[in-house]
Amino acid sequence: MDAISVSQSPFAVLTFIAAPALLTNASSVLALSTTNRMLRTRDRMQELFAKAESPNLSEEQTALLIDQVNRVEIQGGLLLRALRDVYLALGAFAAATLVTLLGAALVNYQDAVWFWALAGLGLLLGFLGVTGLVLGSGALFRATRLSLLNIADEAALIRKQQLQRKSAQAAARQTDKV
Repeated sequence: MDAISVSQSPFAVLTFIAAPALLTNASSVLALSTTNRMLRTRDRMQELFAKAESPNLSEEQTALLIDQVNRVEIQGGLLLRALRDVYLALGAFAAATLVTLLGAALVNYQDAVWFWALAGLGLLLGFLGVTGLVLGSGALFRATRLSLLNIADEAALIRKQQLQRKSAQAAARQTDKV
């Protein structure tokens, strides 16, 4: 983009900062939702701790509880890693926006070496931000997969307990008939 088009249209500068600004917004939303998931993981661990205090757990329930505790602990680590990566992305996109805005304001000096270094820095920050989003999203996916495993295990245990309860009730009815 040449200096004349930037000076003729104030919207030309906005096109330089629109993409990093949108990515900054997306990173902020992702950071907020990841923080909420982290808090929910803490709540889940407290629920599991309370359940572990019950003296009436069967061996099967104890094994399931330990598996779930292990998964929730790993999930917490993944969420922390995701949060770190998303914050990195957020900072990189915000810095890229600032560098790009500065570069657009200094477009008259585009023949200077430092101008091109500034443009390179803006690109580098943008790539760093995208990398943070990709890594954070991967960690979030793995954390979600662990949640699904815990849900599946609990569902299987509930089904098994309900079948055992139905069988016990049917056996009691048979005994009452005799």
